[in-house]
Amino acid sequence: MSERKKAELLAPAGSWDKLKAAVLYGADAVYLAGKHFGMRAASANFDRDELIAAVRYCHGRGVKVYVTVNVLPHTPEYPELMEYLHFLRAARVDAVIVSDIGVVMAIRKEIPGLEIHISTQASAVSAAACRAWHELGAKRIVLARELTLSEIREIRENIPDTLELETFVHGAMCIAYSGRCLLSNYFTGRDGNHGQCAQSCRWHYREAGMPRTIDLHEELREEITTAVRLEEDENGETFFMSSKDMNMIGHIPELEEAGISSYKIEGRVKSAYYTAVVTNTYRLALDAYRRDPAAYRFDPLWARELESVSHREYGTGFFFVKPSEDANTVREHGYKKDKAYLATAVTDGVPAEDGTFDAVFTQRNKLFAGQPVELLSPGRTGIAFRADPLFDRRGNPIESTPHPSMFFRLRVPHPVKAGDILRAGE
Repeated sequence: MSERKKAELLAPAGSWDKLKAAVLYGADAVYLAGKHFGMRAASANFDRDELIAAVRYCHGRGVKVYVTVNVLPHTPEYPELMEYLHFLRAARVDAVIVSDIGVVMAIRKEIPGLEIHISTQASAVSAAACRAWHELGAKRIVLARELTLSEIREIRENIPDTLELETFVHGAMCIAYSGRCLLSNYFTGRDGNHGQCAQSCRWHYREAGMPRTIDLHEELREEITTAVRLEEDENGETFFMSSKDMNMIGHIPELEEAGISSYKIEGRVKSAYYTAVVTNTYRLALDAYRRDPAAYRFDPLWARELESVSHREYGTGFFFVKPSEDANTVREHGYKKDKAYLATAVTDGVPAEDGTFDAVFTQRNKLFAGQPVELLSPGRTGIAFRADPLFDRRGNPIESTPHPSMFFRLRVPHPVKAGDILRAGE
């Protein structure tokens, strides 16, 4: 077996600011969508001019661009779809991510130069399925999230070296099988398989009354002893369909040894802050392992970084346990939001006589003089200090930054680069 390239780090880019965050904070590739035919209609996404600009921006920085075209199109949609796919080839995207066999065959017949990645929506769970997609023209398979790590290794051993495997390593998990779900259609009429999922599995379901636990059993089949457990909190809410978020930061060695070609971060509808933090954290861990696998040690600061972003209770998905044991059971209700994203540096810091660095920032949320903050920079975890003193852009002292997008200056006790993130501290 030939030596494989190092696995790429693939980050979500649901909008321009998220794309720039992904590139700045260490992504090797990004995935995004146009205004149609992608599975995340809730993202801002890219119109055609923006998509062309995004490809140029990324390619100029050595980053690949994959475009999602992974809806399940109906027959009347094909003429517009094929015109769009021709546009993507002309725009020089690196690959399209598709899930429908009809789309794959249409690309193979009419646009043979367009690289095909098979979406996780296609639910590839075996070497046989991967080989079949490869024979139909696929360069990469985004494996179903329902696979264990041992199954992924087995698939890798039984497919051609020329076929790449991609797996999700971080982010939201779907209660359905690789996202094949009709809950949104049932409750709202919005088609999840056309990118319009209302995320009905994440809703808060409640019944008035005191907190309690209810076990639902099948009425007529006594031999079925497994129950669906509904655990209500003090507000009478239950999240019985909401799965844990995946977090594999503690298992980089196992991932690196499994023969995976691309590590995918979920989250095109999450914030630019989320994209920056998660991409940066996995970049730090991967680089640390690759520098010296024998000396690699997990850094607890990486876990702390991932706690600072929007997420549900973390787990390891299906990689190590059966779903009935852990992956799809939320034991801690609630949804942790991002740490407050206060500002972004728009200039590099200028060294001052007192050893600090004077930088200009643009406000994202209100900041007060003396407030505990942290500076997040590519290639390192957040560094804590106090935002004191604060100045307006002309150098006059100010007590706060009350105006959206206002520019202000801050003395930082560490080097600052344009694009660094200032967030709330503890």
